[in-house]
Amino acid sequence: MLNRSEIIEIFERFKQENANPTSELIAPNDFTFAVAVLLSAQTTDKAVNKITKELFKVADNPCKIIKLGIEKLKDFIHPLGFFNNKAKNVMALSEKLINEYNSELPRNRDELEKLPGIGRKSANVIANRLFGEGTIAVDTHVLRVSKRLGLSQSTAPLEVEKDLLNVIPKQFHKNASDWIVLHGRYICMAKKPRCNECFLYDLCETANCSQI
Repeated sequence: MLNRSEIIEIFERFKQENANPTSELIAPNDFTFAVAVLLSAQTTDKAVNKITKELFKVADNPCKIIKLGIEKLKDFIHPLGFFNNKAKNVMALSEKLINEYNSELPRNRDELEKLPGIGRKSANVIANRLFGEGTIAVDTHVLRVSKRLGLSQSTAPLEVEKDLLNVIPKQFHKNASDWIVLHGRYICMAKKPRCNECFLYDLCETANCSQI
C-alpha cells in the first residue's frame, strides 16, 4: 500500500502537470453545467458537448427549458443514450428549480442530490466545480485509476469516495477528481494504459497490469 509521502508525491505531480484542471463539459452558466452533467451519465463529454452546443443557444435557463417543451428537448438530445429518461429529468429539474429554488441551483451537495436526475456523483461534480466544495466524484475512471494506483481497493463508488477523502490530503481535494478522471481518460485507459508515458509510473502499484 502507498504511504502518505507517496500519495502526496502523486498529487504534487498531478499539480505540476495540470495546476488548474477543469471539467471538459462546456456550459455557459451554472444551470447549463448541471444539465450537461445530468446528460453525461453513461455517455462521453464529447457527445454531450456536441448536442448542448445547439441546445444551450435556445434554452440556457429553467424557464426556457420549460418553454421549449419535452418533445423539442428530445429532438436536441436524442443522439444520447437514455434520452427519453434524461429529457424527463431535465424538465423535472427545471420545474423544481423554478418552484423551490428561485431558478437557482442550491449550493450544497445534500440539496443538489434532491434534484431530479442528480445522484451523488453528479452532485459531487457540481458542488466541486461550481461552488468550490472539496468533494470527490467517483466515476468509472476514478474507480479504475484509484485501484491501479493503490489509493483504494474498494469497488463500490461510495466506499471509494470515502477512501479517497481519507487518504488524499485536503489541499488536493478540490482538484482530485478532475486529475484522476483526466488521467484515466488519456493515460490510464481501461484496455491499453499508456504506462510508458505515465508520470506516475514509478509510484503505481500495478504498472503494466492492464487487466486490473
